[in-house]
Amino acid sequence: MADTRQAMLCWSDIPPSAVQERFITSSGPGGQNVNKVSTAVQMRINIFALGLTSPVYHRLKMLAASYLNLQGEIVITARTHRTQLANRQAAQQRFLELLNQAHIAPAKRKKTRLNRVGKTKRLAQKKNRADIKKGRGKVSFD
Repeated sequence: MADTRQAMLCWSDIPPSAVQERFITSSGPGGQNVNKVSTAVQMRINIFALGLTSPVYHRLKMLAASYLNLQGEIVITARTHRTQLANRQAAQQRFLELLNQAHIAPAKRKKTRLNRVGKTKRLAQKKNRADIKKGRGKVSFD
């Protein structure tokens, strides 16, 4: 995958060996069902097993810093929905958004060059602004 294109990855592009899912009991809506059924999903994705290029890997590490653990796994917990399937899809979607965002290379900043007239105009505006601010000082009645 080239890091310059804006690729829209789907879940089938992720190797199954890189993903671990664990269902845990959830809080929130569901009444007594919350205490009995493990509907929340904790998804662990090994970023080393994804086979990312170096720039994409580093951008993903920066984007997912709060989700990343010391083993190189991104840990995403989804518990907003009442079913395992919906929570699994929510976790997958959140990870894919992170990964797609990491594939977008930031635009290079181009230096702008000011000509002589522009420089003199800018310096004149600065001088004018300084005079305005200087006039706001304390008034002395000497």
